[in-house]
Amino acid sequence: MDFSAELDKLEQHVSDAKSAAQSAATESRDKVKQRIDKAQGDVDAAVKDAKQQADQAAAGARSKWAQMKVDTAARMGDVKARVDKRATQLDAKAATSEADWAEADATDAIDYAAHAVDNARLAMLEAIEARAHAVERAEAARA
Repeated sequence: MDFSAELDKLEQHVSDAKSAAQSAATESRDKVKQRIDKAQGDVDAAVKDAKQQADQAAAGARSKWAQMKVDTAARMGDVKARVDKRATQLDAKAATSEADWAEADATDAIDYAAHAVDNARLAMLEAIEARAHAVERAEAARA
């Protein structure tokens, strides 16, 4: 399997996220809220897709990764709910605290994504090695 296309998609996904964050930093709060709603819709769609994959997949690695994606998306839904709940508070100190918490959560999410990329790299290398081994065994069997 050629993983280049999948990595290109991931690279584009990261680029889109970076661009959105950079743009949002200079936009009005209402515009950022619109971005959040769109991002939440994207996450919801990804969760739905991951649930379908998990339902369709047999036991094994594919369903494990799909379930991890579902779990992560559910966690992000919880985060959004907490942010929405706290957003109704008007106290500046509480808002500052909420912003600090949200920034820390974003940093944790980035760290998690980096860890996921490391795991994906390992999984790809193992898949490539497994395929090479399978080809080697098939060639040995033909000889």
